[in-house]
Amino acid sequence: MSDHEHHSHPSKKDLAFIHAKKQARQKITMLTGYDYPTACLEDQAGIDIILVGDSVGTNVLGYTSEREVTMEDMVHHLKAVRRGVTQAYLLVDLPYQSYETPQQAFVNARTLLDHGADAVKLEGGIEQVETIRRLTSQGISVCGHIGFTPQTLHHPGRKARVQGRSSSQAIAILESAIAVEQAGAQLLVLELIPEPLGKAITECLRIPTIGIGAGRFCDGQVLIIHDLLGLTPFHLRFVKRYQQYRELTLQAIVEYKHDVEDGNFPSGDTAFEMDDDERLKVEQWMQQSQQRASQL
Repeated sequence: MSDHEHHSHPSKKDLAFIHAKKQARQKITMLTGYDYPTACLEDQAGIDIILVGDSVGTNVLGYTSEREVTMEDMVHHLKAVRRGVTQAYLLVDLPYQSYETPQQAFVNARTLLDHGADAVKLEGGIEQVETIRRLTSQGISVCGHIGFTPQTLHHPGRKARVQGRSSSQAIAILESAIAVEQAGAQLLVLELIPEPLGKAITECLRIPTIGIGAGRFCDGQVLIIHDLLGLTPFHLRFVKRYQQYRELTLQAIVEYKHDVEDGNFPSGDTAFEMDDDERLKVEQWMQQSQQRASQL
């Protein structure tokens, strides 16, 4: 296959591709995506993994916490993202209380896979071992998520806290990571943990680790797209803002409002013309109808 052919028909990224990146010590890129146009751009940019996260709740749907997100919400946004993805590996969150039992997890994971997910992500360590085993034994690829877990630890108004600062907590997280891998998970998200712990877990595991606020030594990184673009009103220490979309968007909307109110938009060059003779016929019709109306 020539280079040209290869670039015009890029192949879909799979787990083997992602695992090979860890082996080759190449960093894995992951971003959240919740809609079609964003998914198209992330895919075009070559992002390895697009995560339809339950963070859709607080970033897109106006919920006060991730706990309010339903399976219906996840399916709706997954379908939109799926339409925009040709290359990226598509990972989707099982939302809060959708995997209380291994059987419930299986039913809901199957639903997400049926709508185009490549893998599902669930939160929790050792306590999720049985569920992870059940899913992987049925051929469902699973991504674990330990450290700070928004579904169980995030409460509105309370700040997200770094997990694993003490040695006892760090060792418990390490044991969870090992248990999750042994249960069959193929990827692991590490959220808000000290850098040395992120490094230790990454070195212990064969599966790739994806960090968010977990330091420099994870196999890959994930950010919430709204944080990266500067759409969120607050700033988090572990986030790098690459753009100021909040200010730019507000500025554009205000400008539009003023243009409409001042009569500057639409302008003559955005309006559509009509042939003079056609226009005259319309004017004649209007005059006649006015005459008819005045005779009544």
